[in-house]
Amino acid sequence: MLTQITVFRATQYAATIVPLQGLCPNIDIMTIATTVKTEYEAIIGLETHCQLSTNTKIFSNSSTAFGADPNTNIDPVCMGLPGVLPVLNEKVLEYAVKAGLALNCQIARYSKFDRKQYFYPDLPKNYQISQYDLPIAEHGWLEIELVDAEGNPIRKRIGITRLHMEEDAGKLVHAGSDRLSGSSYSLVDYNRAGVPLVEIVSEPDLRSGLEAAEYAEELRRIVRYLGVSDGNMQEGSLRCDVNISVRPVGREEFGTKVEIKNMNSFSAIQRAIDYEIERQIAAIEAGDRIIQETRLWEEGAQRTSSMRVKEGSSDYRYFPEPDLAPIEVTDAQLEKWRSELPELPAQKRHHYESELGLSAYDTRVLTEDRSIAEYFETAIASGANPKAAANWITQDIAAHLNKQKLTITEIGLTPTNLADIITRIETGKISNAQAKEKLPDLLTGISPEKAFAGQELITDPSVLEPIVDEVIAANPKELEKYRNGNTNLKGFFVGQVLKKTGKRADPKLTNELVEKKLNA
Repeated sequence: MLTQITVFRATQYAATIVPLQGLCPNIDIMTIATTVKTEYEAIIGLETHCQLSTNTKIFSNSSTAFGADPNTNIDPVCMGLPGVLPVLNEKVLEYAVKAGLALNCQIARYSKFDRKQYFYPDLPKNYQISQYDLPIAEHGWLEIELVDAEGNPIRKRIGITRLHMEEDAGKLVHAGSDRLSGSSYSLVDYNRAGVPLVEIVSEPDLRSGLEAAEYAEELRRIVRYLGVSDGNMQEGSLRCDVNISVRPVGREEFGTKVEIKNMNSFSAIQRAIDYEIERQIAAIEAGDRIIQETRLWEEGAQRTSSMRVKEGSSDYRYFPEPDLAPIEVTDAQLEKWRSELPELPAQKRHHYESELGLSAYDTRVLTEDRSIAEYFETAIASGANPKAAANWITQDIAAHLNKQKLTITEIGLTPTNLADIITRIETGKISNAQAKEKLPDLLTGISPEKAFAGQELITDPSVLEPIVDEVIAANPKELEKYRNGNTNLKGFFVGQVLKKTGKRADPKLTNELVEKKLNA
């Protein structure tokens, strides 16, 4: 049938016109040409600059503290003054290797630094010390996890091409505009010059803005778990550049790559990619040529705009850094740093789903931050039911944290006390409603013993039955309506019993007794 034939764009019709005419002699080729639409796929890779959480810079002793007055955290080394020599901060090497191990990379036992030449006002030396052909780590991967409409996890491995160390540049502050174009003048703050970075380059394995945003989020989770970076995008500690091209589905050759910069959130990464995919497809369909360039994401206009034609590696004139000796990582160093790695987010997600039976949603919330995961695991180790602990942490406690802008380490409710509360609920000593009512007090640090003193549930039928009889006798009109078919009034009677007992009546037992008495 005609609907089973794949029809290509007008420029590709030569191979398909004859077979189509053979099947349908009266077919209108021009009509097909104007209605057929080519399917495209995006090829996406990310270059992520991650600032390392060292106290001092990569090659000097100046502070890396964020927010200092402009040009106060500087020194002769990071400013490239004559006669100074850089010295590698050993903590930078440790953090870079740990990040490489966490990303399943091969760690180079021998690597070196290189000079990357370019000229810009925020680069005081007119070159950047980076790594080129011998990076500290290569050939790794990380796992991203998305959740489908049914709540099932969808996992995908994204390759890591390389991870290398380098120094950051300074920062230009433009007056009258957020870009050089349109500004009346620019100021330079060199505080960031020499701050240690690792650049992590992914393989072009991403296919959508959603996947790219999740990749960047997972990368941030990993470096935060390791403690090698705070990953704060708003402070520039994590900066992502996207490389994106499109090609017709089925073609192996990549399209022309375009780089996008200036994205300061994960949602911006997704929106910038989605916009750029549509822009490139529209340009190709219109017969325009995609050029290799760098584009900026304009948050206000929700679009990308051209910044400059993209340089190639030859434009940077790399050569080995003559002032720094090559780096050798010993067996002892590698094993020590490997032994210090924590269980990482993806490992925890697998563990929570397969062994604890938690949903994909719960595991994502619980593993978003290492302190939350550790709180959850301590509660379980203290005897809490995993699902109940997950519900409390991801719902009631999370709501409090969001409202008060706190972290889980800043609340008074310890994981051991949370386990105590859950156990009291499950053994019938208190109700879930009682626990929720007392939660504000518990979050300040009041112990469960004090919070629930004298509040134990009434679970003795002989105590509750007279109270139920009294409530029913006091509400004859409601009793008559119930027995005439308004069975929803059962909830009214249960509520009255709970009110009369100060919410101490066992809800399950109360329901049973009320129903029995009403239907007597």
